[in-house]
Amino acid sequence: MRTYEELFIVRPNATDEEVDPLIQQFTQVITADGGQVQKTEKWGVRRLAYRVQKQTDGMYILLQFTATPNAIKELERRMRVSDLVLKFLTVRIDEKLKRIEKRRKSREKRAQRKPAQPQSVPTMPTAEQMMASAPETEEKEA
Repeated sequence: MRTYEELFIVRPNATDEEVDPLIQQFTQVITADGGQVQKTEKWGVRRLAYRVQKQTDGMYILLQFTATPNAIKELERRMRVSDLVLKFLTVRIDEKLKRIEKRRKSREKRAQRKPAQPQSVPTMPTAEQMMASAPETEEKEA
């Protein structure tokens, strides 16, 4: 199973009574194929960058889940057919999560290999130290 994020925009005039069953329908599509929804976030109504289907605002909703490619195809098909959904975007994020995990592990290995040595931080010499170390010059009388 792969990890995905699905961000979709719903019409701004849609009520919670219309949006909640839509989200429930999408989660059922995911779980019916053996997937699991980890996170559901409603971001609220926001201004769109450009007009979409004569709408300037839209309600953003984010789903993060694990699913098979067949479940993704069915989910996207249902989003295309739905009148409430203006736009949607599906992104596979498991590769990104693997990369982050790999970096974290390599950082931990490097930290374990090198013993923790206190690093001395160079400090600025004080005025007395500078005066003491300065070469003494003799002034010649004219």
